[in-house]
Amino acid sequence: MTANTSPPISKFRRANGFLFLSGDLPLHADGSIPEGIEAQTALTLDRIEATLKSQGLGLDDVVSVCAYLTDTSDFAAFNRVYATRFNEPRPVRTTVHCGLMLPGARVELTVVAAERA
Repeated sequence: MTANTSPPISKFRRANGFLFLSGDLPLHADGSIPEGIEAQTALTLDRIEATLKSQGLGLDDVVSVCAYLTDTSDFAAFNRVYATRFNEPRPVRTTVHCGLMLPGARVELTVVAAERA
């Protein structure tokens, strides 16, 4: 998979009062990927926040996060950036060490947000 390949998925889906977002990657609009886990985490969260905002939600509405990291040594730096973006009570989270389909990506995040009543 390359930065210019669109997979056969939906960016998000609504169901039963929740908004489910597909995994998001640290891609700039031009398809480039920033260097380093901090920049990649921040960009990925920016992208997620923009998608949530387009649906009338924000990061405070996120109830669950699944984080995929390609390098376990990135865990502490990832957490530092992540902690600055979510307020208490923070979402539940699972973090998985794995390979990613996009070369150069060190992080992928998928989230579930609760829709506002």
